Amino acid sequence: MRPGGAAPDNAGMSSSAPAAPLPPTACLRWLALGWQDLRRHPVPGLFHGFLITAFGAALLLLARDRFWLLAGAFSGFLIVAPILATGLYAVSRGLERGQRLGLGEVAALWRSGDGRLVRFGLLLALAGTGWVLTSAGLITLASPVPIRAPVDFIRHIVLAPQVGLFELWLLQGALLAAPVFASTVVALPLLVDRPLPVHQAVGASWRAVATQPVTCGVWAVVIALIVGVAMSLALIGLIVAIPWLAHASWHAYRDLAGRE
Repeated sequence: MRPGGAAPDNAGMSSSAPAAPLPPTACLRWLALGWQDLRRHPVPGLFHGFLITAFGAALLLLARDRFWLLAGAFSGFLIVAPILATGLYAVSRGLERGQRLGLGEVAALWRSGDGRLVRFGLLLALAGTGWVLTSAGLITLASPVPIRAPVDFIRHIVLAPQVGLFELWLLQGALLAAPVFASTVVALPLLVDRPLPVHQAVGASWRAVATQPVTCGVWAVVIALIVGVAMSLALIGLIVAIPWLAHASWHAYRDLAGRE
C-alpha cells in the first residue's frame, strides 16, 4: 500500500533537481512556508512534536549519568526523528492540495507498514551507531583522562585550554553527518510522496545536493541551529521545532526535487 494515497508519479526522477539555481535565501522561504503549515493545521504537528520530545526526555533521564550511552541515545534520536515525523510531510502535501489530514489519516501512513520507511530508519540508526563508535574511539584514544560522564566531557574536552581535540571531534561529526543529510534531505519526503524504492530516493537526494550545494549546506546549518536552540530549552523547544522543520522540509523537497 502506498502511503498517503497519492497517484504514482515517477516522472522526472532521473534528473531530480531543478535547472535554475536556488539562492541560499530559499531556506528562509521554506521556514516561512513550514511555519504557515504548522499554524494552519497545528494539531498533527504539535502531537508529533510532543511525542518525540517526550521520547527524547526519557532517553535523557535514563542515560544522563553515562556519557557514551547518552551520546548514543541522542545520536540515534536525532537521526531517526525525521523518520518519525514523516507523517507531517503528508500533512503539508495535503495542505498544498487544499486538504486537511486528521491524526487518523496521518497514522495510516504508519499502519500501511511501508517497508521502505522501516528499512530507511534502520539504515539511519546504523549510521547513528557508527557515529557513536567512531566518536568514542577518538575520545578514548586522544583524551588525557577517562571520559565516563557528561560532566567529564564538558570539563576535559569542551573546556580544555588547549585547542585540538574538541575541534577534531566536531569536524569528525560534521564529516559523518554530511552524507546522512545528503541522503535524507530529499529522500524522506520523496518516499512519502512517490512509490520509489529507497535507493532511487537516496540517489535523487544526492543529485539535488550536488546541484544545489550551497543552498543545501545553508539548510543543514539552519536545521542544526534550530535543533540546537530547541534542545537548549530543556528539550521543550523541540515540541515546536520538530513539526516546523518537518513542514519546512517538505517545501525544501518541493523546490529541490519534487516539482520534476
